[in-house]
Amino acid sequence: MTLWQVLPALLVLTALFGYLNQRFLKLPSSIGIMLGALAFCVGIIGLRHLGVDLAEPLREVVESVRFDRAMLHGFLGYLLFAGALHVDVTELRRNAWLVAALASLGVVTSALLVAIAGYSVLHWMGLPVDICVSLLFGVVISPTDPIAVLAILRKLGTARDLRMTITGESLFNDGVAVVLFILLLPLIHGGTAPDAAAVLWVLLREVVGGLSFGLLLGWTGFALLRGVDEYSVEILITLALASGGFALAQWLEVSSPLAMVVAGLVVGHQGRRRAMSETTRHHLDLFWRLVDELLTSVLFMLMGLEVLVTHFNNHYLLASAAMIPVALAARLGGVGVSMFLLGQARRWGSAALGIMTWGGLRGGLSVAMALSLPHGQVRDLLVAVTYGIVVFSILVQGTTVGWFIRGSGHTEAQ
Repeated sequence: MTLWQVLPALLVLTALFGYLNQRFLKLPSSIGIMLGALAFCVGIIGLRHLGVDLAEPLREVVESVRFDRAMLHGFLGYLLFAGALHVDVTELRRNAWLVAALASLGVVTSALLVAIAGYSVLHWMGLPVDICVSLLFGVVISPTDPIAVLAILRKLGTARDLRMTITGESLFNDGVAVVLFILLLPLIHGGTAPDAAAVLWVLLREVVGGLSFGLLLGWTGFALLRGVDEYSVEILITLALASGGFALAQWLEVSSPLAMVVAGLVVGHQGRRRAMSETTRHHLDLFWRLVDELLTSVLFMLMGLEVLVTHFNNHYLLASAAMIPVALAARLGGVGVSMFLLGQARRWGSAALGIMTWGGLRGGLSVAMALSLPHGQVRDLLVAVTYGIVVFSILVQGTTVGWFIRGSGHTEAQ
């Protein structure tokens, strides 16, 4: 099936579940849509046991979308650009070192903790994986999801410093996780471990190249925006930066997620202040918030529908349940180590540590990376466990993190 055949069905389902959520559940839109999609899939599977098989045609629709490609080569660029566009760079600078530590050291620490604990837990459960697979799984499950995080923090009145730290980390750690994933993926394909020089080159090319290319994109966009004063043209320029820049970054083999974040920050900070009229800022904000909300809604719908094409059995379900506390403990370790090494633990306190741990939601990037693994039993296991952790993260953590924030005193009223 082609995209144009599938897209109407996806939009109809997304609108339906969005309406039902707003009418009855009142959950954050993305969470309500995903919950609706999951309930819909459970109903479809239940009908199959009653002799009404609607699962197969729907499974064909979901498989034709290729969630991993749609996320890694489409949704991600627009969503990261849109998220970065509305970040206050001045506030972000105040906690720049902590954001950098969380997005790099925090991800690496979390990945190592998941690898060690996951290796032991899965072996104990009779699902042996080698240490390379376990380490790759740690990288897959460690980045937090800016799409889910930003939507929830905006509505909870979180204190600015904490909100900016969580937001900044979630924007940048996607790029770090993708780079680590690229480094480790050859080991799953049966390749040899890269030597130090190869690792250094990939890090320089991806990270430094991505950041530099993002700066180039952002300042190019800024120069173009200063030359015109017509909001429709200026919106098209930003759209071209997000779409063309993301594709060009992938072609250049630099980190496209990092490039989009930096470009969005430059355009949002410099462009909004020095290259746009009030009318343009108003329309630009409306446009990119709409793009963000629409793509997020469709993305969470697709994540919910992925249950139809994910191979589950009793062992995989038990493994998912066992790895949820492991992922949370690893997140706590990554955040705690980053804070401790920068001497920030006392300043932020245990309440903020709890919020950053419980509010570090996993999402679409983790599912997409797991789905991009080569087909086989290892992939089936990692996809099922990743999907289980992501569903728990969004439906349980996402709906309860507000209690942590309101009870901690880390709110704007503070």
